[in-house]
Amino acid sequence: MKKRMVSVLLCLAMAAGMMAGCSGGGDSKGSSDKEGTTGGKESVVIWDYFETDAQKNMMQDMIDGFNESQDKYEASHVYVPFADYEKQLTLGMASGELPDLVILDGCGMASFIEMDLFGDVSAADIKWDEYMEGPMSSTMADGKHYGIPFATNCTALFYNKDIFDAAKMDYPDENTTWEDFREMAKALTKDGVTGFGNAATGTDEGTFQCLQWLYTAGGDYQNIKGGMDAYKLMQEMVAEGSWSKDCVNWTQSDANNNFVAGNLAMQQNGPWQIPGIEKDAPELNYGVTVLPKKDADSGQATSILGGENMGAVKQDNMDGAIAFMEYYDQTDVMIECMKQYGSFPPKTEAAQDSYWTDDPIQKAFIQQLDTSIPRGPSASWPAYSDAIQTGFQEVMTSAKTPEKASEDTQAAVDKVKASEK
Repeated sequence: MKKRMVSVLLCLAMAAGMMAGCSGGGDSKGSSDKEGTTGGKESVVIWDYFETDAQKNMMQDMIDGFNESQDKYEASHVYVPFADYEKQLTLGMASGELPDLVILDGCGMASFIEMDLFGDVSAADIKWDEYMEGPMSSTMADGKHYGIPFATNCTALFYNKDIFDAAKMDYPDENTTWEDFREMAKALTKDGVTGFGNAATGTDEGTFQCLQWLYTAGGDYQNIKGGMDAYKLMQEMVAEGSWSKDCVNWTQSDANNNFVAGNLAMQQNGPWQIPGIEKDAPELNYGVTVLPKKDADSGQATSILGGENMGAVKQDNMDGAIAFMEYYDQTDVMIECMKQYGSFPPKTEAAQDSYWTDDPIQKAFIQQLDTSIPRGPSASWPAYSDAIQTGFQEVMTSAKTPEKASEDTQAAVDKVKASEK
């Protein structure tokens, strides 16, 4: 099964078109190339898709710190565009031109573990038990470790305090239920403002934001019918006008732009939006809290984990990649990197640093992380995601009733599940 999957994926990737090299400059060394770079040091090549100045600076500072911390290895990194990232990894498996270490979207790691891209690093000197359970599970298979979580995040509920104050309404908090949330959104939908909006575009970005409603309703990515109440909530709120009907076309940036512009009283989004808000709308009076729970008797609502993992490419000599992961595993190194990166450390101790816990907005995301889970993890996640997000699109556009959408989405998910056997 594994060999067949690799063959199919390789063929698909090649059919999509061979690329002359990775964008962003620099040639990556093949996984077998271990020649020294300077002073006889062994090369450790890392691939990433980081595009913002803050992310690039973080990556270079981390590499500089590693290189200065020891005299055996010399790390460097190569930028590969996010849109081409998984294709380049697949092509690299065919050509043998791979880096030593890969930083990739956490939900994509399971499929590459199954394709045998990553090597077992369970024997590394890593403090495994200090990592949050959700992020750590996305780096594992069959009880083995194939890397470590690099950064973690989730979505939570942003709210405009001025809009709530003008309506003389209490702010949402950890006790807010779906019923409360719906009443808030309905009451605040007036004078050109919509009560709530999120990113529900028909891609995995939309799945990332919409899936938590399914889990909070009692379902999961393989049990769609168990979360049908989420379909009902979405469809009814869109029909009322209190959940923006435009969300089916919105990315997370679109949702945030509408929130910053005052077009939304509440939005679902992540901590990566905070630097932009501080820069572009420093006067915006807003707060963040956990997402609404289903009812008063329910525990805290689920959110879906985002973020990246580090994986060591499988080869005879993985010592350099393991050394880099062991360097990043240091709590103080992780904290400084994540401050620059604009995300949260995946280790519990690191996430309790005062930089995050003393800030009420950052603290809300830390609280939400307690009940956040990864997408999948499954080697077939892209197929699951397509099926799930199609269902959300059908519900939010009223193309199907919640019952019919639930039935059809369950059938599509069951088909993916059957293909895994």
